[in-house]
Amino acid sequence: MLTPESLALIDQEIAKYPPEHKQSAVMSALRIAQQELGWLSKDAIEYVATYLRMPAIAAYEVATFYNMYDLAPVGRHKVTLCTNLPCQLQGADAVAERMRAKLGIGFGETTEDGRYTLKEGECMGACGHGPLCLHNNHMMHTHLTPESVDKLLDDMT
Repeated sequence: MLTPESLALIDQEIAKYPPEHKQSAVMSALRIAQQELGWLSKDAIEYVATYLRMPAIAAYEVATFYNMYDLAPVGRHKVTLCTNLPCQLQGADAVAERMRAKLGIGFGETTEDGRYTLKEGECMGACGHGPLCLHNNHMMHTHLTPESVDKLLDDMT
């Protein structure tokens, strides 16, 4: 199911742990699988679990606990907006309203063209820089305002 290149990356993660604890690489392995496949199907999660020699339910528990894993297809640009209290106090509600209006979708939805998925996220550990969002799990955009949202979304290619 995964390319030899992805399996080699997973093997690098496994090597960081004693052989009897290779399942400790589950978070990294799921991330690598998601990068290749775009999202994590039940079959993909089971494949990773088998590769790590762990129960599939244990890998599924990890994949469903963290919001960085996508259990359904997402748009090319997944935008996860922090809506926890510190970001709300700094204007996240207005930013969310602007994002929803500009994209024409709500949280948990994808635009018809498949370009954007808008997600609601928990604290991302940068409360002093809010409101903020995470783009495709890798790029954090901070100090958002309703006015800055249009440019941010338009610049995503």
